[in-house]
Amino acid sequence: MEIRGKVIDLLDEKRGQGKNGEWKKRDFVLETTTDQYPKKVCISMWGDKIDQFALKVGEDVNVSINLESREFNGKWYTDVRAWKVDKNAAVAGNAAQAMPNTPMEVPANDFASGSDDNNDLPF
Repeated sequence: MEIRGKVIDLLDEKRGQGKNGEWKKRDFVLETTTDQYPKKVCISMWGDKIDQFALKVGEDVNVSINLESREFNGKWYTDVRAWKVDKNAAVAGNAAQAMPNTPMEVPANDFASGSDDNNDLPF
């Protein structure tokens, strides 16, 4: 699943020790830019992805995420985890959306002007 938006907050990195060794996690808040009513989503980055993505507040990004819910003591918890961040695609997508819908100018030629002087067709 993918979500596009602007990074509006980077939360503090958290570290801990688990049964499989040391872990680190950093959450960021993304505000969607493709919806009529923008939504805020908190997304987690784990391990080496934190340095690999190197996110900054204000960046427009396209984030590939995995959603997972799990039960603990009768309550359900949902995790939104980033596995890929593409900064260039979001910029290109926003630039395409920002272009106004203006008609293209077509250069004048003999056919458009109605001139019958040149009936040689190129095919």
